[in-house]
Amino acid sequence: MEYLDDPIGFNKMVVESLLADGSDPDAIYEIEHHFSSTDFDKLEKAAVAAFKLEVEVTDAEEFETDDGQIILAFDAITESKLDLDEINKQTEQMQKIADQVKVQYDGWGTEFIEIEE
Repeated sequence: MEYLDDPIGFNKMVVESLLADGSDPDAIYEIEHHFSSTDFDKLEKAAVAAFKLEVEVTDAEEFETDDGQIILAFDAITESKLDLDEINKQTEQMQKIADQVKVQYDGWGTEFIEIEE
């Protein structure tokens, strides 16, 4: 399942999969929200809007797609537990930013965190 196909379903699938695989339910995770565009000015506006939400924003990076198109991308990084309601709230905020400045919000990702013994 892709984020764009069903954002709420994707969020639920990722959280449930991480927890089912044994990721620490009590850990604080870095949630990386992915933005992209072919237009640097629009992408910069999205980065500024995300920064105003007091989240860390990475520098834009340039990627070339398989068909040769140049895409710019950055991540807005938040910290939270794997709480579905919180992640749904975050993705709604990020999607709103993307819609306002007309860039692509590609969903989010995080890393597996082992339970400390």
